[in-house]
Amino acid sequence: EGHLVESGGGLVKPGGSLRLSCAASGFTFTNYDMSWIRQAPGKAPEWVSTIDKSGDRTYYGRFVKGRFTISRDNAKNTGYLQMNSLKPEDTAVYYCHVLRDSGAQIWGQGTQVTVSS
Repeated sequence: EGHLVESGGGLVKPGGSLRLSCAASGFTFTNYDMSWIRQAPGKAPEWVSTIDKSGDRTYYGRFVKGRFTISRDNAKNTGYLQMNSLKPEDTAVYYCHVLRDSGAQIWGQGTQVTVSS
């Protein structure tokens, strides 16, 4: 079936950094692209970034503007999102996501990121 578990969220001041992790299990992580999607209170989900299954290609939402870096370690079945220069508007629950060939979607439980002074 497959599971994703995020970690690394927390409270950080504007301009600070966080590194989110997404641990995959129960499926062949190396066969799939992985994405990060966030949702702020009262707002629709927003795509943040995607990395292809090999880690060679990465894609980012326009709002990222060079502040975030997505990566993965397939040997550890883990994906990451390094977030720098955080802004209050980055406050959201961050989810990792995998879309399998069958069309089935795997979501983690999310990790809260709060950017506030």
